[in-house]
Amino acid sequence: MDVTRPGAPMQPMPSPPAPAEAALMDRAKDLEAGFLAEMLGHAGLDADSDGSFGGGIGEEQFASFLRQEEARLLVDRGGIGLAESLFRALQEGMSHD
Repeated sequence: MDVTRPGAPMQPMPSPPAPAEAALMDRAKDLEAGFLAEMLGHAGLDADSDGSFGGGIGEEQFASFLRQEEARLLVDRGGIGLAESLFRALQEGMSHD
């Protein structure tokens, strides 16, 4: 759905990020997802507390995979802004080399 008014000047499309910048942002998002996964674990999302998955050692072993995917979804939906900060710091570090 186009929400621009008729006759309004079109805004240019932003240029796609350079491959190196895209790879750097991917790494920053991975770091944010890892951080969020750890925080979710410490917040008590290690395993299903109501036992709907049956509990046991299998649930304990695979809970980290669930937390990692939940964290990845959080990052994909905007996260907490950590990836952007990490990205800028990584860019600055690369420019000083």
